[in-house]
Amino acid sequence: MTQTQTIENRIREFVLKQFPLARKNGLQPADKWLENGLLDSMGVLDLVHFLEEEFSIQVSDEELAPEHFQSLASVTGFAEKKISSNARAKE
Repeated sequence: MTQTQTIENRIREFVLKQFPLARKNGLQPADKWLENGLLDSMGVLDLVHFLEEEFSIQVSDEELAPEHFQSLASVTGFAEKKISSNARAKE
């Protein structure tokens, strides 16, 4: 399993556990969470808190953009970039 798959799986597990609509409708990587009503503003904040705790990253106010939280694929990509950025900063 690659690091991307692991990150995606951890995010998927959280979303399925936290949001009943995700359990009801299933969760595909390209599903538009905001457009489909899976996530609202409070849901995004819950997801951000999870990302910060789970992956030891910090999400700034400027990064709270819809494109980062639109789908499983976009959240995974965003988290990967933040994790990589943190790793480079620690070197």
